[in-house]
Amino acid sequence: MYTVLEKSTYELVEKKSKFIANLIYIESKEEAENIIKEYKKRFHDARHNCYAYRVYDENEIYEKSSDDGEPSGTAGAPMLNLLQKNDLCNIIIIVTRYFGGILLGTGGLVRAYSGATIGAIDNCKKAKIEPGTEFQIELDYPNYQSLQYYCNKNNITIKNSEYNENITCILEMNNTIKDRFLEDVKNKSLNILEIKNQKDIMIIE
Repeated sequence: MYTVLEKSTYELVEKKSKFIANLIYIESKEEAENIIKEYKKRFHDARHNCYAYRVYDENEIYEKSSDDGEPSGTAGAPMLNLLQKNDLCNIIIIVTRYFGGILLGTGGLVRAYSGATIGAIDNCKKAKIEPGTEFQIELDYPNYQSLQYYCNKNNITIKNSEYNENITCILEMNNTIKDRFLEDVKNKSLNILEIKNQKDIMIIE
């Protein structure tokens, strides 16, 4: 699977209607819904703000799309289909339409929304992603250096470390490493006091 490293924008004009596509990286359904609200507010004077998104959530890919008032199946579904065909995940596409006064018909709408989406996809810089796991752990200070060595050896990323009475770290790893990590914690070959939290994520390679 793939995602985008930075936002991609593309504009298309069809019979005086302007279609503005924005392709954006997301990490959760909540983030996607917040972006939709933000763009509807930003482009409040537009006729439609259609969208589609795919995001890795609870160990599966969640998908959602909307025609936002366009005839059913002419906007959101074709946009989502293009995300699927391009194997894109953790991504949202929003296409804003400013109506130009000329009706496009269902076929014309599908072509316009698809064309805007394809333009944004073609303009973006893609990166490969794979399912992974994030752990929040706690350990004492004497074992922190051993943790760093272990993570470097096993391709685990220490995303953040907070230094209080003990050290709290956020670790990211792909799922091929997760079982070995949990086994090493269980048999005490890796000295971690507590795993506080665990969630499914997508890791950018």
